[in-house]
Amino acid sequence: MTDGWLKDQVAIVTGAGAGIGRAVTERFVHEGARVVAQDRDAHRLNELKATLGDRCAIAPGDASDPEVIRRSVDMTLNEFGRLDTVVGNVGVFDWHKRVVRMKADEIRSAAQEIFSTNITSHLLLANAAYEALKAAGGSLVLTCSVASFRGGGGGALYTASKFAVRGLVYQLAHEWAPDIRVNGVAPGGTKTSLSGLSALGTQDRALDDDDAVIAAIGAATPLGFAAEPKDHASAYVLLASKSAARAMTGSIIVSDGGLICKV
Repeated sequence: MTDGWLKDQVAIVTGAGAGIGRAVTERFVHEGARVVAQDRDAHRLNELKATLGDRCAIAPGDASDPEVIRRSVDMTLNEFGRLDTVVGNVGVFDWHKRVVRMKADEIRSAAQEIFSTNITSHLLLANAAYEALKAAGGSLVLTCSVASFRGGGGGALYTASKFAVRGLVYQLAHEWAPDIRVNGVAPGGTKTSLSGLSALGTQDRALDDDDAVIAAIGAATPLGFAAEPKDHASAYVLLASKSAARAMTGSIIVSDGGLICKV
């Protein structure tokens, strides 16, 4: 499809190989955008490229590596000639690990790992994409979380990192106005392949592999279900749209099934 809310726009989506990133990439293409899909899993990217065709280019690599992000931006400009929207979507989870149940060296290494992925990757993306976004009058959209607003959505490490993402949305919206809009989406519990931390030995544990956790999320959510990645994609489309979200910056759309309402 070439018509839609994002007709003729060009985007980069990090963490595009699975979960929310993949759903956003597919929806952006459906809405008329051309997308550079960035992810560390090359196999998943190749599958995505085969599905979406020439409206999607792929950029394998770790989003916390500045060279990978710089190459992704350069490739986007070379391939598609412009950059209108950047979606920072990579993240890792701490599986509610309590600080008092970690040793000091685990806290240090786990904090470095989670902030490298959940925060540093977004800072690198913002830095690399700034000039191109400014030239296009574009926007940055970051994946926050309901854990950006309240406790209980993860352990201390995850919650701290997601509060930092919310702060990054607010600060960059302040710094980059009026040239670039900066917004966020805050999903609640979602069936994704969100994985754990190498520092805590949970790197192979994925959220969507744990039926008990998914069931618990659904039971705790006022709407009564754990979301699918596609349930959040429309929020990203809205924020990326230059016409529909023209007056929106420093905004975070909460898409959590009502969790934020619970005391």
